[in-house]
Amino acid sequence: MKTVIAQAGAVKTAEQPKPRVAPNFVLIQTVFSAISPGTEMSMVKRAGDRPVQLGYSASGIVLETGEGVSHVRPGQKVACYGAPFVHHAETLAVPKHLVAPVPDGVTFEEASLAGLGAIAIHALRQADLHFGESVIVVGLGILGQIIAQVAHAASCHVIGHDLLPSRCELLRRAGISRVFDKAEEMERHLSEHTRGEGADAVILCAGGHAPELINASLRRLRDRGKIVVVGDLKMEFERELMFAKEAQILISRAGGPGRYDRDYEVDGFDYPVGYVRWTEGRNVEEYLRLLAEKKLRVRELISEVVDVENAADAYRLYTSAPERTVGVLLRYAGRPA
Repeated sequence: MKTVIAQAGAVKTAEQPKPRVAPNFVLIQTVFSAISPGTEMSMVKRAGDRPVQLGYSASGIVLETGEGVSHVRPGQKVACYGAPFVHHAETLAVPKHLVAPVPDGVTFEEASLAGLGAIAIHALRQADLHFGESVIVVGLGILGQIIAQVAHAASCHVIGHDLLPSRCELLRRAGISRVFDKAEEMERHLSEHTRGEGADAVILCAGGHAPELINASLRRLRDRGKIVVVGDLKMEFERELMFAKEAQILISRAGGPGRYDRDYEVDGFDYPVGYVRWTEGRNVEEYLRLLAEKKLRVRELISEVVDVENAADAYRLYTSAPERTVGVLLRYAGRPA
């Protein structure tokens, strides 16, 4: 079967054996998989001679279920999340807690973004925002767009910021009006909106080495506010700014509790809901619920759909046309008519 790898700094399509189903696993025929540009472009740049599998978010149809799986059945439409089980490949063997049924009215294309949706939702949970509180989302790539939409659906006051006017306009079309491509305008609005007290939280979806970005975020926070780092951002900041507001700087790790825990992901032991309310699997389900209830608009975030055979072309879009490329999906030959 075809799979997508990074090797020696390039993206390639390779052949690998079809996986088999195992206890607590689901075998899935992939219909679409979504590229996560921040994570995957970084992996491509770092890739050496050993091939590295790319991808972690997909949708498809259940082919077979292993012992211990009862929530999905063969022939059912599902979304799935989590490397190394989920990647860009024609067939996937995925642990049961990382597979969720897709509700009626949600397309395969929308569902393929489930991993990104879970990451966005977990970032907001890290911020611990409540009804009516304010959040600045910095960096309006696909993750920032979804985070802003989920926060808006939760009745938070959302302010978006990106240097690309096209991405700002994309968020405005989703119904969020306070979006700025100039920091001075955003800060003026923030001061008026919060009476000079600052935002309750800042969520950083940008990447790279930009210490001024964290320092500026600290200045934009209210007393005891929170910064949540989602992007691949180097953690450098002025201690005095953090101390003055007793601010918290938090890392958001992937899609939520359970990620990288073998007992949860591989062996199928769930966390009791009374102790861990939102696992990564439950966050995937919540993303799909928001889609089904029309509280998220992700169709406009899909800039291109590329056949898996041309995967290298899909990744090149992020460097050749960044101003018009937000979300890119890979399409598989076995998709339904």
